[in-house]
Order: sequence, then structure tokens, then C-alpha cells
Amino acid sequence: MARASTPPTNRLGTVFYASVALCALFVLWATLFTNNLDAVTDAALNWITGTFGWIYLVAGLAMLGFLALLAASRYGRIRLGADTDRPEFSTISWLAMILAAVMGIGLVSYGVSEPISHFVTPPHGLAQPGTKHAAVVAMQYSFFDWGLHAWAIFAVFGIALGYSTHRKGRKGLISPMLRPLLGERVDGPVGKAIDVLAIFATLFGTTTSLGLGALQIDGGLSRVFGLSGGTSTQILIIAVVTLLFTASAITGLHKGIRFLSETSMGLAVLLFAFVLALGPTGFVLNLLVESLGQYAGDFIPMSLRTGIFGELEWMQSWTYFMLAWWISWGAFVGVFLARISKGRTIREFVIAVLGVPSAVFFLWFTAFGGSAIFEDAFHGGQVAQAAAQDSNNAIFAMLETLPWPALTSVIAMALVLLFFVSGADANTFVLSMLSSDGHARPRTSVLALWGALTGVTAIVLLVAGGLDALQKTVIVTAAPFVLVMLALAFSLWRELRQDPLVAPVPVEQPVAVATVPKDPEV
Repeated sequence: MARASTPPTNRLGTVFYASVALCALFVLWATLFTNNLDAVTDAALNWITGTFGWIYLVAGLAMLGFLALLAASRYGRIRLGADTDRPEFSTISWLAMILAAVMGIGLVSYGVSEPISHFVTPPHGLAQPGTKHAAVVAMQYSFFDWGLHAWAIFAVFGIALGYSTHRKGRKGLISPMLRPLLGERVDGPVGKAIDVLAIFATLFGTTTSLGLGALQIDGGLSRVFGLSGGTSTQILIIAVVTLLFTASAITGLHKGIRFLSETSMGLAVLLFAFVLALGPTGFVLNLLVESLGQYAGDFIPMSLRTGIFGELEWMQSWTYFMLAWWISWGAFVGVFLARISKGRTIREFVIAVLGVPSAVFFLWFTAFGGSAIFEDAFHGGQVAQAAAQDSNNAIFAMLETLPWPALTSVIAMALVLLFFVSGADANTFVLSMLSSDGHARPRTSVLALWGALTGVTAIVLLVAGGLDALQKTVIVTAAPFVLVMLALAFSLWRELRQDPLVAPVPVEQPVAVATVPKDPEV
């Protein structure tokens, strides 16, 4: 198999300087003209979601179908690397790194707040608030937001990048993967524009997570320890954590990210086991089974429900925001998944990346969200009320209904901190790699710069409008990246069809031998 022989150079070119300049301009805009930023993002948000919101839904479902086709077809046996390559990490370490570095903060920030919010205000008016059916619908839509659709988006980027870098020997960038579609234009301004867009989308996807992490830690400090929180505390949290994750990123993938990922997943397993064992176990397991059935039965209608009749605001807060968040994380997660998945087959990759994280999130959301629903529905609890006052209070309000709430709340905050650092750590590494011509070992100065820019951007968005500003910005910045994702899937399909492992071998035609008719006289 022919593989490119020229490795990426550790140089800083147009993509780096353009990306840094755009990010710096955005920070200045948000700092000096906050009201104008708010007005522009509001107008863009309403236009994008009102006119083209359906594209987020169709694209997510299309990626899921595309992956199912790849895994079930002969392309599933192609390795992300040479045919002789084998995985670099053990399966347990691999899965822990995926879960912790990608969506760990969501487990704590949304594990209780989303199900309990949907329980008291069911999506699309599909149930009466506070009823049994509302509990099932609440879990069903939590599964939708955090399950197969999200991981399908990540997996498409991961396979495309893994195939391009490990099997074809190309640079670890987005643009080279589009060569089957764009040809030589990926080497010019078009390709550079795509790489800058990937960096820009990745930055805002991650700053959203950083903002959520800061809000969650601040909420925990206020509720558990009675400390006065607010914007100043959130800024201090982001500043401290920025120093931590930048230092972690500089230590390298094996030392920093791997240690943080495995530690955080160990704590998460302990907290999950505690809640499942001491909470309403029977109710949780019954709710899980029934909600999975509802999720499977309504899968296609749920995947394409646009909320056309006056539900745009709800869609912006939940479905469109979640899908845009995953798309904006596509490049980051794709680079990270590709980096840690060398030697795995496409079939193995699809099954693991779609199935295992989705199952973990289904279990977590049902255990934590189901416990909160049980408390409010049968014991007159106040979890929903606490979540309505501040969504960051939800998990702590639920833990207060179980033994040793102070200890478990501290563990929850520690989890947020570890997920916070490991996610931003991986992000800093990927941003540096994307802006360094795809080099696998970016300069320390570049890592430090992107760590600082990520922290500063999260701070200015929090000051500009908190969670609302984070959500609006990520939906708007992810919109053009939807087209890149669709083009990526198409390019990958064209290239896989020509892979030597599965391409049909031309059948040699028998050579016609001229014969001389026999003379009947001879």
C-alpha cells in the first residue's frame, strides 16, 4: 500500500496565525462590545435554527446510518493503520480515555439536571408533567442527547482522521481527508480555510465545557460549603484549571491525559455504584428498561422532530444545542480518537465508540436522573425545584437524599475538576496539533498559547452572558462545520471503496490465440 513519505513539519504557518488572530479578535469583541456580540449571536442563532435547524437532525441521523453501513460491510475489516498494525493502548485504557476526555463533564452537569427538567416540563408536550410517562420521556430524550447521535458524529471524524493519518500517512489535519472530493485545492487557500474553521469550532466547543465545569464547581462550593459564588469565583476556577490542564498537556499524552482519564473513570465508577446500590435500585432498573424500549421504538421520529410549532426556544436550549456541541467537538474528538486508535479495525472502532460510551451514559443518566425523579415523585423531594433555581444544584440536591451527602458531593466536585482538566488537556493538545501542520508533538510554546486562549475565551463568554452565551455561540460557530462533516463522510466513502484490502481485483481476460484453419486437403 502506498503511503505518503513526507511527515508533517513542526512549523507555524498561515493556519496558526490566522486561527490565533481570529480567536484574539473574538475575545476583544466579546470584551469591548459585549452588547453587540449578544445581539449578533442572537440574530444568527434565530436565523440558523429557524431556517436550517433541521440540517442538524438529518446530518446526525445520516452519520449514524453511514457508520452502521461501514461496520456491517466488508470495509469494517480495514485497519486504521497498516494491515500489520495493532492497538497501542489496552481496551480498558482506550475506553477510559475516550469517556473522560470527551464528555466527562456532561455526566455530572447534566446527569441529574436534564432528566429532572424534562420530567417537570416534558419535551414537545409528549406527557403530562410529573407522571410516569413523563419519567420515561425524560429519560428517552436524555438518551437521545447523549447517546448514539453524539458518538456517531465523533466516530465519523475519528475514522476519517485515523484512516487518513495512519493508513495513508497524511498530516493530522481535516483538509487532507477531503482530497478525494476537493483534489489539489486542499493544499491551497480552501484547505487552509477548512483547517482554520476546524480550530475555531473546536475552541468554542471546548470553552462551552469549560464554562459548564466552572459553573458546576461554583455551584457545588456554594451549596455544599456555603461559600459565596458568582462570576469572580468562576473566573478564578477557570484560571486555576487552565494552569492545571496546560501543564498536563505539556507532559504528553501518555503521562497526563492517560493518568487523568483513568483516575476520573475510577472515581466515576465508585460514585455510580454508590448511587445505584443505595438509591431506588429497582425503580432505576425498571425505568432503564422501559425508557430504552421507548427510545428504540421512537428512534426515527425522535431523530427528526424539529419542533416546528412554536418550540424553537426549547430546541435551541436542548436538541439543537446538543447536536451543534457534538459537531463543534468533531475535529477535536476525531483527532483524539484517531491518535489513540491506531491499529484498530473500522468495525471494532464503530462498535466500541458507538456502543460502550452510549451504554455508560444511559446507565449513568438513569441511575442519577432516575433517583432524582423517584425522590420528587414519591417522597415529595425538591430536586426539580433546586434545578429550576440553578441547574448546577441538581446533582447535589439529589445526593442529599442519600447517605453521606457531604462526602459524595466532594467526590462529584472532584470528578468535575478531573474531567475539566482531562478534557481541556486533550483539547489543548489537539488545537496545537491542528495549528502546527498536523505535527504529533507540538511545541511547548504552542501548547501554552492555546491553553491560555481557551481559558480566556471561556472567561469572556461567561462574563458576556453565562450559560446562555455559551450555548448560543456554539450553535452559531458549528453551523458551517455541518457541511464539512457531510463532505468528510462522502470523501471517506470514496476512498474506502478504493482500498486495496477490499477493492475488487481485476479479472485477467484469457488471451485469444489465433488459430489457422486446417486445410481439408492436408
